[in-house]
Amino acid sequence: MTEQLTVDRMSDTELVMTRVVDAPRELVWACHTRAEHLRRWWGRGNPLDVEIDFRVGGKYRYVEHAADGNAYAFRGEFLEIEAPSRLVQTFEFEGMPGHVATDSLVLTEENGRTTLTTTSRFTTKDDLDGMVSSGMADGAQRSYVALDALLRELSA
Repeated sequence: MTEQLTVDRMSDTELVMTRVVDAPRELVWACHTRAEHLRRWWGRGNPLDVEIDFRVGGKYRYVEHAADGNAYAFRGEFLEIEAPSRLVQTFEFEGMPGHVATDSLVLTEENGRTTLTTTSRFTTKDDLDGMVSSGMADGAQRSYVALDALLRELSA
């Protein structure tokens, strides 16, 4: 059974996305922090170039090569790392520079299943509205479906 992503707007500038995966927290953490795993799921299963300097103050850049033939680049900086439970980073779509969100990912495990809770804080209501209208929820759900497949493979 594929879990659904829930998206809750908490305020004009804050959004919370929650999803449960059938894998232990340490494996889910590895899939969020290692380039060899990120490139296999983060871009909705599309080919993904990953540059990552995983440390506080380190930067990342992902370039998704979408089925429509376009490349979509995203970048950010790691602000806080508490392995394997919490990661705070900035997030910016290079196609709209200057609109930077701060994402806090919290992983909690119960009975071998992990709940992923991402809180995204935007600078303005317009930035949050723009992210929502971009199809972010559908894209995130498709990425998590790709993550499910990777987790099954890595757990086998």
